[in-house]
Amino acid sequence: MEPVHIIGAGLAGSEAAWQISRAGVPVILHEMRPQVGTFAHKTGDCAEMVCSNSFRSDDDVMNAVGQLHWEMRAAGGLIMDMAGRHRLPAGGALAVDREAFSAAVTQALQAEPLIDIVPGEITELPTDGNWIVATGPLTSDALAGAIRGVTGTEALAFFDAIAPIVHAETIDMAIAWEQSRYDKGETLAEQKAYINCPMTKPEYEAFLDALLAADKTEFHEGETAGYFDGCLPIEVMAERGRETLRFGPMKPVGLTNPHKPDEKAYAVVQLRRDNSLGTLYNIVGFQTKMKYGAQTQVFRMIPGLQNASFARLGGIHRNSFLNSPTLMDDRMRLRLRPNLRFAGQVTGVEGYVESAAMGLLAGRMAAAQALGRDLGPPPLTTATGALIHHITGGAEAKTFQPMNVNFGLFPPLPDTRSGRRGRKDRYPAYTQRAKDDFGAWLAAQ
Repeated sequence: MEPVHIIGAGLAGSEAAWQISRAGVPVILHEMRPQVGTFAHKTGDCAEMVCSNSFRSDDDVMNAVGQLHWEMRAAGGLIMDMAGRHRLPAGGALAVDREAFSAAVTQALQAEPLIDIVPGEITELPTDGNWIVATGPLTSDALAGAIRGVTGTEALAFFDAIAPIVHAETIDMAIAWEQSRYDKGETLAEQKAYINCPMTKPEYEAFLDALLAADKTEFHEGETAGYFDGCLPIEVMAERGRETLRFGPMKPVGLTNPHKPDEKAYAVVQLRRDNSLGTLYNIVGFQTKMKYGAQTQVFRMIPGLQNASFARLGGIHRNSFLNSPTLMDDRMRLRLRPNLRFAGQVTGVEGYVESAAMGLLAGRMAAAQALGRDLGPPPLTTATGALIHHITGGAEAKTFQPMNVNFGLFPPLPDTRSGRRGRKDRYPAYTQRAKDDFGAWLAAQ
């Protein structure tokens, strides 16, 4: 049997390789790292997470991304399996020890006899064979040029930012404290999954002034890419109004400072554990385009971080994605070159989970093709189906932008009573319908 070739061993490529091998089809997984690096990646491991260590909400009843988690687990997904094995306390979110997670994914792929991981950069798009392009938003310049040459269009792009990581031992716990918002979590560890740094109003105002005045990374002349709203640099949010951060990543609600239980913080900065040892914490929502020197000065203004040592400072990079509604069919194939499927964030989905889910789907479709079958997408009523429908025809091509999974992509529910359903009724109905329909889609394969 001819193997399926995959370009890129990120989350999407790794998941695609796993799904193809599970179907009994051989895979050649091409990865340019570590020979050819990127701005954000630090290793040559598969499925390296760079921007955050969170897969967001794991609630598969009231949350669309939690439902996507459920569907990937039901499909035997490698990414969700390893995320579960290496999860960290994070309240209701699924956060992972990123190094252990990536290493485990790499080991699982290396141990699979049907998967051959081949190092080296692919610079051209093949004209025949069964290929999946899962190079992610940091596609190499050479391959990005080849994609533009085939599609006849300039790649769309947006800017994505990375949050800094702090050494836990340098956080002043005489000022900060451990608590998840509203004490969310079933165990004590979950209820204390975040470190909180409180601010008074004068401290907040001074921090805001310094943030706005700090030196920022300047883009090259002619650079027109915008920001993705789900990952805005904190200083861009601050520019939208002086109270924006207090209603965003610095909101003080649901938290009680045990050092000063009778004093309500004006704003709170939260840090989430980044590794299983608890030695590293990332500053939640603090993606930034500040220059390195400015970051250390500004972030040390946060009470509790005055002596902080940073394991990694934040940064910003340009992400590219396809205008998928005009270029891809519902089998994730490039209309102009049907031997090529695209998967992951380059297709115009946003987020680790969404990217991996598109890898899962592309892998299953490529495996079906290799076995002489045709596999259509899951029903629109499922989280996976809603995403693939959005990027391959549901979205308006002229205004297409990266999209996280959300219930707004699902078809409306039939009303079973007069009046509009409330969220407490509507969301569980969405997820139950999705579970039923995704299960039926899997069973039919």
